[in-house]
Amino acid sequence: MSRRQVSSTRRFVDTGSLPFAGALHSKSRSSPLLSVALILLGAILLIAYAYSGHGIFGGNKEALSKVEGDFSCTLEVQRAISILKKAYGDSMRKVLHVGPDTCSVVSQLLKEEETEAWGVEPYDIEDADANCKNSIRKGIVRVADIKFPLPYRSKSFSLVIVSDALDYLSQKYLNRTLPELARVASDGLVIFAGSPGQQRAKVAELSKFGRPAKMRSSSWWVRFFVQTSLEENETALKKFEQAALKKSYKPTCQVFHLNPYH
Repeated sequence: MSRRQVSSTRRFVDTGSLPFAGALHSKSRSSPLLSVALILLGAILLIAYAYSGHGIFGGNKEALSKVEGDFSCTLEVQRAISILKKAYGDSMRKVLHVGPDTCSVVSQLLKEEETEAWGVEPYDIEDADANCKNSIRKGIVRVADIKFPLPYRSKSFSLVIVSDALDYLSQKYLNRTLPELARVASDGLVIFAGSPGQQRAKVAELSKFGRPAKMRSSSWWVRFFVQTSLEENETALKKFEQAALKKSYKPTCQVFHLNPYH
């Protein structure tokens, strides 16, 4: 799932065009001033071009996300894979990732030794690349509405990782979805959720997500886990924190480690 980067380009171009328009229409301005205005306009257009994804930042999704103020927990998962391996060990042998851009997470997980990976994409994949569509044809990745039961048997996966999906669900649907995620896990459930104050979906993406993201506090999540009879995986949490400290890893998203249903 691609994220549209349009707002910064429009902002730079619109504000940059005002001085040029004034120079063009004011008879009192001299020609040297017009030259300066043209140079400034060219510089502004170059900056806008770079940030639009075609220039020097075009291949860096993480940089673009931070420029736009759009923090992706799915990118966070990809950064945290080595930390998760330290925390979960053998439980990383059969992993299900649930969330947008799951193809990229699954692709990275499959590069790890002795790791099998599957994915569930909850949203549209019209802009998916050929590799992603191939994974869908093979059944490695499925497109499914997570507000309904998942198409897997209980304890099908040793570890289930969720990102950028639960933030878009109302509590009504969370009451259905979270137990389902725990049902298909045998060893653990890891949730990457946005923090209050972070921006997530923009207006252009609301048609895909259905609603804006709701950033909930850690205390809200803890109360909700208790209500759904899910317990914190203290052992995995301690190992995750130790591994993160050694690698100077500081997550931008909230990370919750839960035990599955027994």
